[in-house]
Amino acid sequence: MSGRRRRRSRGNALVEFGLCATFLVPLYIWTIIMGMDLKRVMQTNQVSRDTGHMYARWVDFSKVGNQDMVVRLASGLGMTRTGGNGVVILSKLMKIGVQQCADGGVSQLQCSNLNKTVFVQRIVIGNKAMAPSKYGTPDDSIINADGTVDAVDYLKQASAVSANFDATLALAEGEEAFVTEAWFISPVKDFPTLNNRGAVYAKSIY
Repeated sequence: MSGRRRRRSRGNALVEFGLCATFLVPLYIWTIIMGMDLKRVMQTNQVSRDTGHMYARWVDFSKVGNQDMVVRLASGLGMTRTGGNGVVILSKLMKIGVQQCADGGVSQLQCSNLNKTVFVQRIVIGNKAMAPSKYGTPDDSIINADGTVDAVDYLKQASAVSANFDATLALAEGEEAFVTEAWFISPVKDFPTLNNRGAVYAKSIY
């Protein structure tokens, strides 16, 4: 083969490699990105599920030591007990019936949250400013230090009513649900081609 032909062959190979790389390099990058996101989704689901399971078994997450357990569950996700790159929101909800109004010492006429699903406890671990609950947020003024809401407040205060939990799970009167929501920032959310994908979300209901 002449030198001119060999040079032409090498030039063709470079052009072919360049054309292939135009498609293969972005595909390779996206494979890495999706793998990182999938890992974050699995971790977020595990934190939500494990924390929710303990919460439904009456673990008191208002205590610092128990909150540290959640931080350890989220190891590698960049969350601290009061900040960082994630938040775990714990909510105990209850459907208010006539009996719940009577038990709280409130008459039916004054029981403005009758037949509504309300928050009876709210505890937030991690970065409170990062993301809200999808089911609403009771006003801070009605939340006690241990996260509980007094009966007189969850029976009468509008902010104690869940925004849309009934669409997810319809409770019977007096029935309770333990809800755990977890948000963690995607490690690639600020990648130039992704348009800020935001946080990964998971929830567990017991």
